[in-house]
Amino acid sequence: MTTPVFPPLRAAYEPEAFRATAHALMDQLADYLKAALGGGSMPVLPWAPPAVNQERFATVFPQEPAPEVASAFAALMTRVLEGSHHLHHPRYVGHQVTAPVPLAALCDAVSSLLNNGMAVYEMGPVATAMEHHVLAWMAGTLGMPSTTRGVLTSGGSAGNLTALLAARQAKAGYDAWNGGAHAGPPLTVLVPRSAHYCLARSVRIMGWGEGGLTPVDVDDHFRVRPDALEDALERAQCAGRKAIAVAASAGSTATGAFDPLEPVADFAEKHGLWFHVDGAHGAAAALSPKYRAQVKGIERADSVVWDAHKGLLMPALVTAVLFRDGARSFDAFSQEAHYLFHGDGEDSRPYSDVALRTLECTKEMMPLKVYACLSVLGTRVFEEAVTASYDQARRFARMLTAAPDFELALEPDCNIVCFRHTPAHVPPEGWDALQVRLREALVSRGSFYLVQTRLPRGVYLRTTLIHPLTGDADLEALLDALRGAAGA
Repeated sequence: MTTPVFPPLRAAYEPEAFRATAHALMDQLADYLKAALGGGSMPVLPWAPPAVNQERFATVFPQEPAPEVASAFAALMTRVLEGSHHLHHPRYVGHQVTAPVPLAALCDAVSSLLNNGMAVYEMGPVATAMEHHVLAWMAGTLGMPSTTRGVLTSGGSAGNLTALLAARQAKAGYDAWNGGAHAGPPLTVLVPRSAHYCLARSVRIMGWGEGGLTPVDVDDHFRVRPDALEDALERAQCAGRKAIAVAASAGSTATGAFDPLEPVADFAEKHGLWFHVDGAHGAAAALSPKYRAQVKGIERADSVVWDAHKGLLMPALVTAVLFRDGARSFDAFSQEAHYLFHGDGEDSRPYSDVALRTLECTKEMMPLKVYACLSVLGTRVFEEAVTASYDQARRFARMLTAAPDFELALEPDCNIVCFRHTPAHVPPEGWDALQVRLREALVSRGSFYLVQTRLPRGVYLRTTLIHPLTGDADLEALLDALRGAAGA
């Protein structure tokens, strides 16, 4: 007996209709990319308050298909492209989210259509093999040993949580996964005060509370002070906490500072602590022969997090969690699910079943875009992108230092530059409010997109020079735009 298929449902899967719609979309995207990369009159962010966009896209979803599905889809995509944030615009210098290489976007389409979930090998055989090789390449780039293995996961927050879960299972001295957070003494991780907030969030998720993170002092450049580690460990012990790990940043979020990894590794080794490096932003420095020294010592880490959607020009989200001892990658999530995992005995934890080692069960084909771009574009393009962005930051820093009406917060370690406008007609006590006003003015006009941060000396504008085609002329125009907005 044949099961009837409702005509609109069959039409939704019709290959030739898909071909025509996809061809039209590729033309739209190519035209958009050309316009965005060229800058011109296109705003970086066509600013609109949340309520306005809620109204623009408000709808009552129809019960029946549009009379012309392809035309309706094209019209909707036009509105999406026009109203979205344009990260491919060279004057996007905001958050640590890159302008992805277009080839990677095509891989996302393939991944979405195939929908190979990757929980177990059977569901994602090709992607599983690709993930193995992508992770091996990343580990080799960092100089980590051949025993290193890992997993790709959805972002740096999930990546850091995964690493700390493994550290807990390895160093707690009890089975916290099965016994719970109170099955042994309260735990803590030593973390620089400049570290990303996701580490504080991770220890709270694990049930350790505020004391699960013991802050370590940083220097004037916001790098962790190795001489402060012993004091932090003593404070943790006095608070009744068992320290199990020490974390360091390779490219902190606020300023892009790189902690001195070698002395932190020495400290971890001396005290038998797990050494974790949050290299979400800065691990990519290892790709650049010119800047590789920034991450010297990262190869000694027990775990490393590296975001491919930053230094590797990939669409979000693709984060590698690398474990020096590959067997430790199973420690983060030590549980059984017999409906998925069928191994037993020596094969009870097959490395090919990705869900044994990651937060996600149904995981998209994350490695596809990284593998494809490395295979087709080669590795040099990514090496050059890192070097060029770090060089650009140093040129921008010199530009700011040479300008009497701007103040550079600190010399950049990577491609993050913090600065503020200090015109003579505004007294120092008004500088914080001025930076906020200037950012709002530029963002609302759409001429540039940059962000702000608060440092000990006050509010600073913050740029991440992550777009490969942002040039000196764009940054000179940024300073002129800030001067104009300050005088308005």
